[in-house]
Amino acid sequence: MEELKSQDNLTIVPAKSDPAAAILFDPASNPFRMVVDPEMRENLREALLKLIDCHDRELAKYMADGRLRLDSYKEYIELFARSLKECMESREGIGYLMKACGFEVPLEQVNLDPEWRWAEENAPARS
Repeated sequence: MEELKSQDNLTIVPAKSDPAAAILFDPASNPFRMVVDPEMRENLREALLKLIDCHDRELAKYMADGRLRLDSYKEYIELFARSLKECMESREGIGYLMKACGFEVPLEQVNLDPEWRWAEENAPARS
């Protein structure tokens, strides 16, 4: 099994769906290498799926109560995406994901605008 993506300081390995693949990676081979372990990725994935289900239920409840009108699936998808975006731009939304992954971070310490710190050789081309 090949790794999905590799950089000097980060390796993403397959999730629980392929636990044998985790054996192929040796984070001890480089003391500066951080490995995103399959369990962490699975916890984040499960938290995101629960969040999606919650937003879907809330939109359905608003429609059933007559508080929200939708003319098309297009409009539903747009509102659904807006709802998720607003949640993920909030300290509470990010805090929920952190807690689901096992981190207790006070909301005032959640960084709403983290910077990408690309290694120069791996940086995306600037336009």
